[in-house]
Amino acid sequence: MPLKDLPADAQPREKLLARGPAALADAELLAILLRTGLAGKGVLALAEELLAPPCTDPATGRPAGGFGGIAGLLHASAADLARIKGLGPAKRAELVAVLELARRALAQQLQERTVFDAPETVKHYLQLHLAAKGHEVFAVLFLDSQHRLLALEELFRGTLTQTSVYPREVVLRALHHQAAAVVLAHNHPSGSVQPSRADEALTQTLKTTLALVDVRVLDHVIVGPGQALSMAEQGLL
Repeated sequence: MPLKDLPADAQPREKLLARGPAALADAELLAILLRTGLAGKGVLALAEELLAPPCTDPATGRPAGGFGGIAGLLHASAADLARIKGLGPAKRAELVAVLELARRALAQQLQERTVFDAPETVKHYLQLHLAAKGHEVFAVLFLDSQHRLLALEELFRGTLTQTSVYPREVVLRALHHQAAAVVLAHNHPSGSVQPSRADEALTQTLKTTLALVDVRVLDHVIVGPGQALSMAEQGLL
């Protein structure tokens, strides 16, 4: 049913203004952002299609279906979104912009507050950057003397081991930013966020190396789809 044919109090925009965003389902919030559907498919139906579980086209072996919910959709790239009929350049740009705005909002919080005051914000920030990547990425949050965010840099990619993550490069970037502390981070595309023995060994190597230039390792966060684990909270630092 087109949105204009719904009762006024059931139309997503009017419902949001009257009852607040928490009263809306994911598809209704997305419909407000999309604004219009396409011929034969209303905007709510298009929103539900985008949020549907992903699948693989048996004929081509390529991704099909939706993105598996809001998190999957907002982690999708503009190229990923291009396969959905009805998502033109404008709509794709808007969806990608929403994710970037979320990243910047969280970054602003971490620039204004010590990370110890916002451990969940740190996890969310890292999830927005790393969770959707299909390959392993090693990143570092560089922090000032009050443990506020100076920069986030992705330094290495691929299979991460002590030999593929070079402590010297991490030290050089820490000195470049004049960092007093760091939070290490990497993703597990497989989904599990449990640290491996290699993760623990790498953390200790970097902790020892960075201590030589008076830079503290505060945490090592492992990110997976929809979750993140703090090695500091697990007593592994």
